[in-house]
Amino acid sequence: MTRVYVPATIEILQRLVADQEFDPMSRTAFAVTATLREAYSSGDDDELAEVAMAEAARASLRLIAGRVGEGGSDGVRFRRAVVAADIDDVTPRPDLDDAVVRLPGPVTIGRVASVHVDLAEAEPDIERAVSAIDEADLGDPDAEFVLGDAEDHVLAWYATQELPFLLELL
Repeated sequence: MTRVYVPATIEILQRLVADQEFDPMSRTAFAVTATLREAYSSGDDDELAEVAMAEAARASLRLIAGRVGEGGSDGVRFRRAVVAADIDDVTPRPDLDDAVVRLPGPVTIGRVASVHVDLAEAEPDIERAVSAIDEADLGDPDAEFVLGDAEDHVLAWYATQELPFLLELL
């Protein structure tokens, strides 16, 4: 069993509650892999899990950017979300990045350990980062600064049973 961090959006979390499962984009998630351990000269599993979570949070930002690109920002919630789940038979994908894994199938609610979501005060920074993420990847220092502002926000932790109430309050 591997703890994985699956990038999500508020809409994906709503699907998880409604359908009791969701199929992550390309079945991609992030985890503490052997390759990730090798990439860091120090750090225990908890610190490396934070790295994997941060990678999933950045991927969540990309999912939000994709939603904005599909049809504008109307109805888009500018909050990153990450689903932590315990999954069997994940496949490391070091060809993509050190922490990337491929999931064998959809993530069911029974496998979810916790959910992590930005608080309301992060929304303006997340919205700005959505429009800057591509430029940041291309090395634009101003865009990297904008992305850093968004990534400075710590995702709040929610137990699985709290998820329906969280979504109702949003």
